[in-house]
Amino acid sequence: MKYLDEFQDPALARRLLDDIHATVTRPWALMEVCGGQTHSIIRHGIDQLLPDEVELIHGPGCPVCVTPLEVIDKALDIAARPDVIFCSFGDMLRVPGSDRDLFQVRSQGGDVRVVYSPLDALKIAQQNPHREVVFFGIGFETTAPPNAMTVHQANRLGIPNFSLLVSHVRVPPAIEAIMTSPSCRVQAFLAAGHVCSVMGMGEYPDLAERFQVPIVVTGFEPLDILEGIRRTVRQLERGEHTVDNAYPRAVRTEGNPAAQAMLADVFEVTDRAWRGIGTIPASGWRLSERYRRFDAEHRFSVSGITTREPAACRSGEVLQGLIKPHECEAFGTTCTPRTPLGATMVSSEGACAAYFLYRRLGTPPTPLEATPVV
Repeated sequence: MKYLDEFQDPALARRLLDDIHATVTRPWALMEVCGGQTHSIIRHGIDQLLPDEVELIHGPGCPVCVTPLEVIDKALDIAARPDVIFCSFGDMLRVPGSDRDLFQVRSQGGDVRVVYSPLDALKIAQQNPHREVVFFGIGFETTAPPNAMTVHQANRLGIPNFSLLVSHVRVPPAIEAIMTSPSCRVQAFLAAGHVCSVMGMGEYPDLAERFQVPIVVTGFEPLDILEGIRRTVRQLERGEHTVDNAYPRAVRTEGNPAAQAMLADVFEVTDRAWRGIGTIPASGWRLSERYRRFDAEHRFSVSGITTREPAACRSGEVLQGLIKPHECEAFGTTCTPRTPLGATMVSSEGACAAYFLYRRLGTPPTPLEATPVV
């Protein structure tokens, strides 16, 4: 299959690994930003095939995982109202709020629906003009443009009963927050290719220069990731710190101008809280004044919500790359995909979910448990 089989070729993977082994001379710590990359790394055993000197630190690039608990509780409050049809992608339904999740709201009579596009939610609003329809808009720069387009369409078509509960975040401010943290060990970044396919690479050279770190834009298949690591290690060994595009089949320097224009029209940059991390300045979007009437948070006046994370959950440390999932005492015991304490255990891009699914329980896997690409 084009763009799949050839990027999982074991012989090519071995050549890339041999190059990495031959290049590295000292320990290096690389952070893959995206949770999708984390799952690919753990699924294919890439981290176990690398030299001991190369450590992969899992970053906060899971959109479900970084959605603040306060926003989850606001979603639960809105979804429980009898006049509301609450629409969301499926991976948000089991994310725990303070005392329940969206599945429980649905079981208690709330009209919670799984959709595959925000435009599906807009269609539901057209079909149900006497009910309020809310779409849960979360994610990074990849999901923000279609959500912005849906609000633009609601405005253009005059659909007053549609609104968006917004929790969008941006990658470059998160990289800056990581690098300025006193506990930071990151020496280079594997940047998320899908984010750069939308936003381009323009914000990264300044970060690379200021913090003296290589930033290599990388895809998601095993060979994409290995090539990204190879280029990163070469830069580190040479003392370089540039931005490199290792995903040219999808990423252009300028990104997608049409998507960027839609974002600029519908959203405005704002400070945003990240679950387990805290507030990062200018790290998110909110609806601009022109479209503020479509903001579900304002429409339903959900404010004054106080939250408290479970004391046993260390997902914040996982998201910051301070610990690996299996180093949390609750991992795999009191915290499982069926009984999650945090979003990192239930999201399809969560690091804890990857470690649980692929049996990374803190001890080296047996040959039957490991699933490497080579």
